[in-house]
Amino acid sequence: MLCGAVLVALPADAAPTADFDWPLHPRPRVVRVFDNPEHDWLPGHRGVDLGGVPDQAVLSAGEGVVAFAGTVAGKPVVSVDHLGGLRTTYEPVTARVTAGLRVGKGTVLGTLEPGHPGCIMPVAACLHWGLRRDRVYLDPLGLVRVAPVRLKPVVPR
Repeated sequence: MLCGAVLVALPADAAPTADFDWPLHPRPRVVRVFDNPEHDWLPGHRGVDLGGVPDQAVLSAGEGVVAFAGTVAGKPVVSVDHLGGLRTTYEPVTARVTAGLRVGKGTVLGTLEPGHPGCIMPVAACLHWGLRRDRVYLDPLGLVRVAPVRLKPVVPR
């Protein structure tokens, strides 16, 4: 029996990883994972929380255009639109950018503020990093993780 290497593709709802990077450097610890509810109206966690420190630079995960930089429900938020209908969101972030500004991967969007709900000790501050494609929430870790290589048997026809 012959074997061939097959690259397992990311799910259709994921994005390519080569054009994106972590929004905090050095690579942050994931404090809380993505937990998308079965239905839109149910509670869940539509993003990931990354451990950081107050006043740490928050970087654009990829090239795009700042869609929003302001306050939502009393929290400072920055959103960036990327190709393919993707939008990344970052909060709580005191913005250094304004809506309409073109940014590259690694551009400083602002600084991380303390006080994100659900941020567990001993982490001093958490960045809530979200991702949507159009209106569908996705796990942003799919932007920075490479799909594993799997070996599968090649079946002769």
